[in-house]
Amino acid sequence: MKKVYPDAKTALAGLLKDGMLIMAGGFGLCGIPETLILAIRDSGVKNLTVVSNNAGVDGIGLGLLLDTKQVKKMISSYVGENKTFATQFLAGELEIEFNPQGTLAERIRAGGAGIPAFYTRTGVGTTIAEGKEEREFDGQRYVMERGIVADLAVVHAWKGDTEGNLVYRKTARNFNPMMATAAKITVAEVENLVEPGQIEPDHIVTPGVYVQRIIHVPNAVKHIEQRTVRKRA
Repeated sequence: MKKVYPDAKTALAGLLKDGMLIMAGGFGLCGIPETLILAIRDSGVKNLTVVSNNAGVDGIGLGLLLDTKQVKKMISSYVGENKTFATQFLAGELEIEFNPQGTLAERIRAGGAGIPAFYTRTGVGTTIAEGKEEREFDGQRYVMERGIVADLAVVHAWKGDTEGNLVYRKTARNFNPMMATAAKITVAEVENLVEPGQIEPDHIVTPGVYVQRIIHVPNAVKHIEQRTVRKRA
């Protein structure tokens, strides 16, 4: 089965629909699948629920989908860098399901592993636990969290082969690997695309069995979320 597509639009063809659940990888602006996010925006699909650690920033990453009001709900752990997000949330135009960061990561990992739910002490006694089942284990209270399985995952990898085996680089390894396993369809954008056998097997993070479609993005833009420079002497 041919997995490599010529561009993001064709790679997403037939996959997008209103009201779907999409996972978008990356951490801050590192390792975000921006080319695929742009194609989702241009498709006009709406009423999306998006699972992502954060909501990008204004005009970059998932901020592009917020600008066009294509997102109805975010499932995230941190959204503090996006003014558009705050404006829409305060106006009642956007729902938010907050998760502690580790809980969000584990909900995604559990979805990919076929685990429907798990118990954690994180959030017990706080608003996070409201409405959720609780149980006691060894004298400690735990709250039940559900695993997440998405209709579509869009991820960004530093290197991949045409069979879909992926390697991530540094901070981009946050969320991308587990999201690639936790969706019905995974589409990956890859900076360095090589032939099968050209990646050391021990270096592969996401096996190709999890990836259905690939696009090559050799000139991916690397955004800096908060530019900090040292004062000159």
